[in-house]
Amino acid sequence: MRPGPRAPDPPPVLLSRRELAVGWTLMLLIAVLAWAVTVTQSRRMGTGPGTMGLAPPLFLALWVVMMAAMMLPSVAPVAITWVRGIGRRSAGPARVLRTAGFVSGYLLAWTAFGLLVYAVLTVTASLVGESPGAARWIGAGAFLLAGIQQFGPLKRICLRHCRNPMFQLARYARYRRWAKDLRVGAHHGLYCVGCCWGLMAVLVPLGVMNVAAMAAVSVVIFLEKLWSRGPWLARAVGIAFLVLAVLAPFQDWLLPGLGSTPMGDMDPMGDTAPAG
Repeated sequence: MRPGPRAPDPPPVLLSRRELAVGWTLMLLIAVLAWAVTVTQSRRMGTGPGTMGLAPPLFLALWVVMMAAMMLPSVAPVAITWVRGIGRRSAGPARVLRTAGFVSGYLLAWTAFGLLVYAVLTVTASLVGESPGAARWIGAGAFLLAGIQQFGPLKRICLRHCRNPMFQLARYARYRRWAKDLRVGAHHGLYCVGCCWGLMAVLVPLGVMNVAAMAAVSVVIFLEKLWSRGPWLARAVGIAFLVLAVLAPFQDWLLPGLGSTPMGDMDPMGDTAPAG
């Protein structure tokens, strides 16, 4: 038997202003809670070098919280736009669950990147432990890499996607239903990783748990994606990173995440001299 004609899609269910406000509020509330956890952990742990002694599972758990704090404000418009698109076939609690799937997939992409960050921090901590002077050149290299990335083609392509995701969201609509929202969020998250990995690289010298550095990076990410002059800001930030790359070998205060100690506080034997 031939299958019968396909039933027409249900009429669109558009989000009201109230529903949009609820979506924004929930995303920002999650970000605020994530920031609260991050700040609390930072006060307990300090801005130490490397992975600060954390095992991979604990590091990744903290990393996911940090990414929720830093990235959700900038990804909220995309998530809400996706909700408006999928609203054709879902409403109420179902829409909330599917949006949660999108956000979970997005954070999954950043979790995978967190594994790479853990490996890099482990290697850099080992190098600095064997040769403390290497901190200056590792820091300079991190700033240089971040600066170059701000001008590279990967940054340009991924930033264009993050700023104008509508075309890709239309392609996502053709995904099969199985774990659709999770896969859409993960795919968009990969674009975001490609756009922002250089900005995250500066946390190696500045400190992964450096709240001030995290806040500055999250503001840059937000403006790059949502401000009309975001691409110009990306280039300006790239120039700033290149300047920091030149200064890093001579300015120890730029390297708290590598355990660098100002030269004036060191005695001739290489130990930290007491104050006064």
